[in-house]
Amino acid sequence: MSEQRKKLRLGELLVQQGLITKDQLAIVLAEQRNSNVPIGRLLVRLGFVTETAIRDIMARTVGQESIDLAQVLADPEALSLVPEEFARRNHLLPIAYDPTDHVLTIATTEIFNVVALDQLRAMLGPQVELKTQLAAEAQLGDYIDQFYGHELSVDGILTEIETGEIDYDSLQAGGDEYTQPMVRLVNAILVDAVKRGASDIHFEPEYAFLRIRYRIDGVLETVRSLHKTYMPGITVRLKVVSEMNIAETRAPQDGRMSLTLNGRPVDFRVSTQPTIYGENIVLRVLDREKSIVNLDRMNLSKETMNKLDVMLARPEGILVVTGPTGSGKTTTLYSLLAQVNDETVNIMTLEDPVEYPLTLMRQTSVNDVARMDFANGIRSIMRQDPDIILVGEVRDKETAEMAFRAAMTGHQVFTTLHTNSALGAFPRLLDIGIQPDIMAGNIIGIIAQRLVRILCSHCKEAYAPSQEERLLLGAAADSVSFLYRPVGCKSCGNKGYRGRTPIMELLVMDGDIDELVARRATAKELRAEAVSKGFRSLAEEGVTRALDGITSIAEVARTVDLTGRLRQ
Repeated sequence: MSEQRKKLRLGELLVQQGLITKDQLAIVLAEQRNSNVPIGRLLVRLGFVTETAIRDIMARTVGQESIDLAQVLADPEALSLVPEEFARRNHLLPIAYDPTDHVLTIATTEIFNVVALDQLRAMLGPQVELKTQLAAEAQLGDYIDQFYGHELSVDGILTEIETGEIDYDSLQAGGDEYTQPMVRLVNAILVDAVKRGASDIHFEPEYAFLRIRYRIDGVLETVRSLHKTYMPGITVRLKVVSEMNIAETRAPQDGRMSLTLNGRPVDFRVSTQPTIYGENIVLRVLDREKSIVNLDRMNLSKETMNKLDVMLARPEGILVVTGPTGSGKTTTLYSLLAQVNDETVNIMTLEDPVEYPLTLMRQTSVNDVARMDFANGIRSIMRQDPDIILVGEVRDKETAEMAFRAAMTGHQVFTTLHTNSALGAFPRLLDIGIQPDIMAGNIIGIIAQRLVRILCSHCKEAYAPSQEERLLLGAAADSVSFLYRPVGCKSCGNKGYRGRTPIMELLVMDGDIDELVARRATAKELRAEAVSKGFRSLAEEGVTRALDGITSIAEVARTVDLTGRLRQ
């Protein structure tokens, strides 16, 4: 039976189950002939099927349990039983050890790798029983890095540059050929940043040194400080791979580069800015697999999910997402589009620039050279038979008018706007030049959002709130005996927080609110009507998250203005 199972071909299996078509399988097989990428990863990369679907169908076929590594916490005892080098070589990850029954649970992508399992049994001894679970291929490499920790040889490369002695450890990590130490140094820094979950990497020149900072969970932290002699080499290397002009040092430049990490491409958007001590370089990490999040993985409340469903059910109109830079507006828009993205609709986007290429969507970058701005782009898209249009941002009157025209001709339009709150979208659109009677009836809903850091589940600490914090809690203060605050441990890098979650205020438009907008009602009237329909502000949502123990009240105050609650 196991021999039969081994012979099962994944592609044919997915066709039998109706998850992909024969045409899609033919495309994947043709792609595979030109690359060494496994068929499962190609299917996911081309958007034909999800990693979870592949994992689950394989598990069912071979009679195994499947596991989502995103839901697993590292078990130090299990990890200590299996050397990291063995785990990497054989594509397996120890996830749990039961000392009572002596059962070691391992996640693997190769259930039938009998040789590796026999070697592991010999290593552990006859008293330990092995239990295998099938993991997703794309997850495994990432979580081996995360659970074991990644020791990159940045220090070794720096020593090599200073002394001329070759650092063989970094050579093994980078490949067989000897490459210049400066090239390996830049690669090591970029790989380290991606593995730590950084969204931006800053190379900042000072008078006598170069500071390197990562933005992790929305907060900058210094990771290295190098002598200024390293600066020219790092700058030139980053410019070369980003296809910038290395001779130009007095004008800002933009570029793009790509790096393959754990078998998946990670893009970087690169920007240089001249400063008094040299060129400041910032890289935005565009990691598609980590940045496109399904709505059901955003930890949103059931009430919020219901409101989003109501908005998406409207066949035409504009849905606006507002918030400052870095508040996750683009991620939310993509997540909303993913809810409605299938072969029955034509989704067309206009972005500045396209950050994450997605299947089944026709994505266009605004281009000054080709005279393709947002307004002209919408005009062109309207002739492409779209059902849903994504406009990256409404910045001016012409773009706003074209977006509303698209909504009035029976299209769903998704866009972003820079305002501080959901209700602030009306005066902003009025300021741009959109008349109130055009807004009324054509806006589906407005989402204002912020991102707050999640308290580390390993080390968060309960404490009695202070008098000032009780004021911020409002009506709930009397029934709350404790809140949580960050402490810091090895699991979260001593920061006390790990990961971020969105908090949203959702304004679902209806006839009553449309009428108030049409007659230019005051913000106070609009808010009173919205509250009567169940509207909750960002401050209320943030405080609720703190009461639930997901984040701290200090983190909410850092992200959302809570001073209004002190005056209530």
